[in-house]
Amino acid sequence: MNRRRFLQTTGLASTAALAGCAGLFETKSIPREPPMVEDRPDAVYYPTHTEGMAMAGMAKQGRWRLGLMYSFPHRFWLMGGGTSKQQEKVTVQEGDDVHLMATVWDAETMTVLPAGDVRIELSKGDWSETRPMWPMLSQNMGFHFGDNMGLDGDGKYKAEVQVGGVNIRRTGALSGQFDSAETLTTEFEFSQQKLEELPFERLDKKKGSQGSVPPMEMEMMPMSHVPPKSDLPGQFLGEQMSGDAEFLVTSGEDTDFAKDTYLLVSPRTPYDNRYPIPMMSLSATLNRGGETVFDGALTPTVDPDIGYHYGANVKSVESGDELTVSVDSVPQVSRHEGYETAFLKMSNMQFSV
Repeated sequence: MNRRRFLQTTGLASTAALAGCAGLFETKSIPREPPMVEDRPDAVYYPTHTEGMAMAGMAKQGRWRLGLMYSFPHRFWLMGGGTSKQQEKVTVQEGDDVHLMATVWDAETMTVLPAGDVRIELSKGDWSETRPMWPMLSQNMGFHFGDNMGLDGDGKYKAEVQVGGVNIRRTGALSGQFDSAETLTTEFEFSQQKLEELPFERLDKKKGSQGSVPPMEMEMMPMSHVPPKSDLPGQFLGEQMSGDAEFLVTSGEDTDFAKDTYLLVSPRTPYDNRYPIPMMSLSATLNRGGETVFDGALTPTVDPDIGYHYGANVKSVESGDELTVSVDSVPQVSRHEGYETAFLKMSNMQFSV
């Protein structure tokens, strides 16, 4: 598929270094991406390399907050829709100068928001460029929006980021917030020299093996982590893997989410990253004594205490019940290297209460 055709059909203040990157690297020249590992597992794996990034700028509007960053341009994968393994690999093109990244969050709860459409317009004098930014998962940064972009050389840029209203259910302190779109504006000074000074490390000994690089440590903005198992509300019903994603399931009564019992499914990336896996379709069937007491979709939801998850109101969950969680559509979120072969072949999961 032609990338431009795909784009058409799919509906940074002073510069400061991003603080405390986990695993510091060393180089002083623009590196080339190492060749892909040929025999990659159908799972999360160590990429060929890791990159540092620089904070370009931050912006605010009401409770909206925006962090804009850049790194070296690099390959990533778009999802084509449906339940099958439909992907488009985006490679670095001539004219790509940076990989630009945006994170959007709530100032009150510091919750990273899975906002709707995000578009960016960069301008510098008479030059300007506008394009959508893809929702993405990366091992060191988690959920964000990004794309490779060309610039107009060194100098001062204005960035106007249009953020669509959050298009999934919000609960807790997020309820009733972020319905409408906003434009967040910042300025940043770019130099090729600063880009070349960003850290870069090849992972020649680990690349292609199952595992994950650790998350970056960012003092200036939140990360999209979901809570560990011990912090999830309600009764813990079980944990299973599907497509190398971890699925944790709980049920709780008298919650803010449901009048009866809230059935909660929290998919997350494996290892220590604990990033939520958004943009998938899940459903559940609850059987009791040979009868079906619930059969329906699980609603994507973002909550300041639970993060991005999927849930449904059920009448009750009782001992002896049998629960099936089905992946009706695999995650449509774009992936950086190391995630592109995972979360694709996702089988149903059975839980006994």
